[in-house]
Order: sequence, then structure tokens, then C-alpha cells
Amino acid sequence: MGLDFTVVPKFFDVIFIGVGWTVAITIAAGLLSFFGGIVFAVVALYGPLLVRLPFRLFAWLFMGTPLLLQLFLIYFGLIQIGIDLPAFVAGVVGLGLHFAVYNSELIQASILAVDKGQNEAARTLGLSRGQALRKVVIPQAVRAVIPPIGNNMIALLKDSALVSVIGVAELTLAAQQAIGRTFRPFEFYVTAAVCYYFINLALEAGLRRIERHIQLSR
Repeated sequence: MGLDFTVVPKFFDVIFIGVGWTVAITIAAGLLSFFGGIVFAVVALYGPLLVRLPFRLFAWLFMGTPLLLQLFLIYFGLIQIGIDLPAFVAGVVGLGLHFAVYNSELIQASILAVDKGQNEAARTLGLSRGQALRKVVIPQAVRAVIPPIGNNMIALLKDSALVSVIGVAELTLAAQQAIGRTFRPFEFYVTAAVCYYFINLALEAGLRRIERHIQLSR
């Protein structure tokens, strides 16, 4: 039958809505993964034993099981115990927690790499342990791991396509909906790939700007 990209403009509204949901999921899950990673790192390094042990189990489960399975468990499994999350929220929570665990590993290593003299100097100035961590150690550690965390954000954007399986009308599901009405899979999957590429370019540009700003502030 040949290729016919003239059908694509007729579904721009569907595609643009999918792009909007993809961007929203990426931003929300990215923020959750970033700040969640900081919290998880602090808990893993400084939390009491009764907190650290459950967290290690939690981290092991999220690092040792597929993201797709985690999305299924959050969306379809939690409802069995009375927790009914909307598909968008379940997708954000699943992606956010999954990448928060990986960000936590990066931040833990960076915290341990901060010169102990920085913490001792902060304590000497009268800061409590928590204040020293919050104002001195953690900011330095986070600045050092922005590039690898940025790589995780890009991976998160790509993995956001998985939330289509729980019914979130993001870009991949939008393309599938258009395919179901036109029977033109190649045209719409190529269109979706192009959209992901440009979103990825925008994300990379934003991350580079953040990295330059951090380097100038040092």
C-alpha cells in the first residue's frame, strides 16, 4: 500500500495531547525522583536501623524488578488493598520511585565523597548535624551528581512510554489510538519517535543549562 504521511496532520490534536501528557509525566516523575533520591540517600546513610532495613528491602525490590511490573503492581495491585490511584498518579509514582532509588545510589556515593572537614567545620560553627547536612554536605553532593542524574532523567523520559499500558494517554498511546483508526502504524510510530526526539533535545538543553549554572556558581 506504500507510505502515506498525509494522514498524520488529521491527528495532530491527538498527538499534541499525547505530547502534553508525556511532558507532564516526565516533569512530575522527574521532580519526585530527584527529591525522593535525596531523601532516600539521607535515610540510607543516616537513618536509624529500623528505618534503614525496610528501605534496603524497598530499594532492592525496585532495582531488582522490571519497571513495567512495578507500574502494574501500583495501578492494579494497590486497588486490592483499597488504594485506588488514578492512572496518571500511578504512572508518576511508579516512574518517580523507580528512578529515585537509582538517584539515591548516586547521591549516597557523592555524600560520602564530600570532604569530612566540610561537615566538621559546619559543626564547629554551631550547626546541628541535620543543619550541616542540609546546608553544607547535601548541596555539594547534589551539585556533583547533576550530570548522571540528568542521564537518569533522559532515561525516565523514554521509559514514560510504559505508562501507556495502564491507560495514560501519553504520546505512545496517542500514536496507538491514531493507528487503530487509520491502520497506519509506520507513519504514526515515526511521528511519535520524532516527537520523543525533540522532547529529548529540549530536556538535554535544559539539563546543560542547569549544569552550566551550577559550574558558574561554584
